[in-house]
Amino acid sequence: MKQYIYIFVLICSSIFISCGDGNTEKKSESIKIGTTPKEESPVTTQKSDASSMIDLTNKGIGPIKSLTLGATIDDALALKGQENFKLKCTACHKPDKKFIGPAPTGILERRSPEWIMNMILNPQEMVEKDPIAKQLLIDNNGSPMANQSLTEEEARSILEYFRTLK
Repeated sequence: MKQYIYIFVLICSSIFISCGDGNTEKKSESIKIGTTPKEESPVTTQKSDASSMIDLTNKGIGPIKSLTLGATIDDALALKGQENFKLKCTACHKPDKKFIGPAPTGILERRSPEWIMNMILNPQEMVEKDPIAKQLLIDNNGSPMANQSLTEEEARSILEYFRTLK
C-alpha cells in the first residue's frame, strides 16, 4: 500500500511541476467597462520596394556596357528566350507575379536593358555592389539570384522575351 501512495504522490508532483510556467510574476490586466483595449501598433520599418523603383540610367555591374534594342520585338529570339526562361528561371520567377524572386513583367519600364543583362549574367557581383540589386535581395527575403552560367546570347534571348511581357 505504501508503494501505491508513493507512486501517487510522485505522479501528482510531476503533474504539478509540469503545469507551472516557471513565472512567479503576477500579471494583471484591467479593462474599463465601455472601452475597448488598445491594440499595440506594429513597428513598421520604412521599406523601399526595389521591384517598383524606376531607374533607367543604371547599367549595373558586369560585361554589358551598352545595348540597343530594336524598334520591334524579334519574335524568334523572344521564343528562344521564353524556352530559356522556362528552363533556367521558373524555379524562382513567375512571369506575372512575385514568387521567390520578382516578376519580370514590365521590367523594361523600370530597368535599363544593360542592367537586366548584367543581373542575369553577373548576379553575385550585382547583389554585392549594385544598390538596386542589394535592395531586391532584401525585398526577396535574402534569396540571391542563382548564377545560371548563361551565355550573353541566352541572356539576350531572355531579355527579348521580357519585352513581350506587358
